[in-house]
Amino acid sequence: MKTNHYPKNFENIPSPCYVLEEEKFEKNLKLLNFIQQQSGAKILLALKGYALWKSFGIAKEYLSGVTASGIYEAKLGFETFGKEITTFSPAYKEREMQELVKISHHIIFNSFLQWQTYKPFIDKENLQRLTKKRPIIEVGLRVNPQYSEVTPKIYNPCVEGSRLGITPKEFQKGFKKYGLSGISGLHFHTHCEQNSDVLERTLQHFIKHFKDFISQMRWINFGGGHHITRKDYNVELLLKILKKFKKKFKTQIYLEPGEAIGWESGFLIGSVIDIIHNGIDIAILDISAAAHMPDCLEMPYRPMVRNSFNAQVKKGKNLKLKGEKPYCYRFGGPTCLAGDIIGDYSFEKPLKIGDKIIFEDMIHYTIVKNNTFNGVPLPSIGIIHKNGEFELFKTFNYEDYKHRNS
Repeated sequence: MKTNHYPKNFENIPSPCYVLEEEKFEKNLKLLNFIQQQSGAKILLALKGYALWKSFGIAKEYLSGVTASGIYEAKLGFETFGKEITTFSPAYKEREMQELVKISHHIIFNSFLQWQTYKPFIDKENLQRLTKKRPIIEVGLRVNPQYSEVTPKIYNPCVEGSRLGITPKEFQKGFKKYGLSGISGLHFHTHCEQNSDVLERTLQHFIKHFKDFISQMRWINFGGGHHITRKDYNVELLLKILKKFKKKFKTQIYLEPGEAIGWESGFLIGSVIDIIHNGIDIAILDISAAAHMPDCLEMPYRPMVRNSFNAQVKKGKNLKLKGEKPYCYRFGGPTCLAGDIIGDYSFEKPLKIGDKIIFEDMIHYTIVKNNTFNGVPLPSIGIIHKNGEFELFKTFNYEDYKHRNS
């Protein structure tokens, strides 16, 4: 099957393989850096969405640091990125905190109790940092403004009963009991792949509930989910929001997008390994939705395939959609899970065993989530440099599967 945008040494790309496209990646970073320069905000790379650390040599030229969701991500950021390290976890263990205080610049807690539990660790570490003339650890609290426009509910951190963030009522209780001495910032995270108009509406609720405390803070972290590098994102409105907030409250602003870093900056390439018929044509790939791109099942969504078109197929017939081509296939993975279905696609020519299939936009929230369910091999990882050359970063084998299981 003919395709476009292939690197010079395309035949060297193994199947399956996640492939970062450096030129597109750098384009995202330049836009994010532009926002930093224009607004004075700091943008952190959220490792939970993008942790392809062999590309951090590029990313750290543009971004202010990383944000981690726990000890392993924090250590990865410290070892491979440097700059500012912000860590947030819904709950910390003591042995984790013993390490985190040595490498984090900001530590954000999900409750007043956790803050009070680990305050002695931070105070002790800060005394040592002062003698060594190192930046002290700044402490933040994650709050829940009880407003989010995220769907589905699995991704909404503000649904009733959410464990993420301190609600306004609980915040008032904690403030009365402990005060805020030693707290430098507040953090909220209520977005998921959303535009700046959603941030504008969310801030109204954040300010409504926490306005008495915002001006006391050195920084406010607006969290992630800001879809800044998407083509239809309103950058002008974002800059207006950031400047207005900074002017009003005189605080440093942080943003920590995950998907915006790697958005449309790479693909997952695989191969057709069999074609069967059961009322419809089904192409079985060496790529699994369940193992290699689980967001397809969690969200759910249908990823785009290069050089394919819309398709809707049912047993016994094809349901034609606008732009659909004559040869339609349902793509399925190699696992035993009946629901390991990626989606329906159509093509101008019939597929053959061995044809390459390229799933677009498969760099963020894929590598960080993939697994070895059914013993299916993990895809390799590589990069297409700006000169068109492909470089292989990493391959996986049986030993990787074996040692993940005991």
